[in-house]
Amino acid sequence: MLKAGISLGSFRGISIRLHYSWFIIFALVTWVLADGYFPAAYPHWSVTVHVALGLATSVLFFCSVLVHELAHSLVAQAAGIPVHSITLFILGGLAQISQEPKRPGVEFRVALAGPATSVALGIAFAAIWLAAQEVSEPLAALTAWLSRINIILAVFNLIPGFPLDGGRVLRAIIWWRTGNLRSATRVASAAGRGVGYLFIFGGIWMIFWGDWGGLWIAFIGWFIQNLAAGSYRQVVLQDMLQGHRVSEVMMRDCPAVPPGLTLKELVDDYILSSGRRCFPVVEGNRALGLITLHNIKQVPPELRSRMTLAEAMIPLDKLKWVGPGEDLSSVLQLMTTEDVNQLPVVDGANIVGMVARENLLAFIHTRSELGM
Repeated sequence: MLKAGISLGSFRGISIRLHYSWFIIFALVTWVLADGYFPAAYPHWSVTVHVALGLATSVLFFCSVLVHELAHSLVAQAAGIPVHSITLFILGGLAQISQEPKRPGVEFRVALAGPATSVALGIAFAAIWLAAQEVSEPLAALTAWLSRINIILAVFNLIPGFPLDGGRVLRAIIWWRTGNLRSATRVASAAGRGVGYLFIFGGIWMIFWGDWGGLWIAFIGWFIQNLAAGSYRQVVLQDMLQGHRVSEVMMRDCPAVPPGLTLKELVDDYILSSGRRCFPVVEGNRALGLITLHNIKQVPPELRSRMTLAEAMIPLDKLKWVGPGEDLSSVLQLMTTEDVNQLPVVDGANIVGMVARENLLAFIHTRSELGM
């Protein structure tokens, strides 16, 4: 969902990114601080001080959001849960944790780590504010705002609606009491959808009375409502796929193509006639890689008659792939994490088939129709 953006590097294997939408909220927060909050509270400062302090405060605020998400991620890693990335975007930050916790206690600790860190940051900034009052008025103003906003961030995230941290705490408690993750997710997601609708209606009410800040509140509500519904669907799908293997659903009739074939020949002789969107590239009995419709679309049409599959394919060592014996629930999780709709199935050095998201959904639908 949030793969586009700028990489800031990584920390303990966690990729940290700025989504392009982040620049919108960064500019908005900076403008509100530099043109509204600081001039109103400290009119005797110069415009330069207002702008400089607005920029510095905005940067430190988003550093606080990043630290909040890192707290979630590091606690998850300590529990053996892989964390793919952290992305700062228009609504704050999002840690992409690669799988659901195995126990409610782990869920509880991971969920509380972020708000606890925000509270700790709020206290730390308050301590600096106390020390800076007699030393530097700009530093005191900056740290006072950051102290308040971190406490607000903690309180907001503790609202008991999934996928907010408070919703995850609620899910952990229900999961602990019932022993049923799916049921706990259903309740916490329903609470999250309720919170989302409250934000939406509250935002519309604010707009009706002339406060256009309600548009932002309604947008946050829409985002929470959608994430809550999507999170429950994901857990249900994983639950239904648990215990089933890739070999049960994979497509085995994937035509292998030679590396010397040109892209034009592949399109004319294979894709248009079969409707297939990806093909294993094989030389002899050895798989070299995979060529997909996406790879072909990246090559200008006038070059396709000259470029070979060997030049355009994704090499085998750079492919995300699964084995025929892997659990389907983990395959769905990998597809979600990597934002892909299909994966090659590799056995030894050979691509023996393909598994697509539509295969998983068709498998679930068929079992449901048969009452299984």
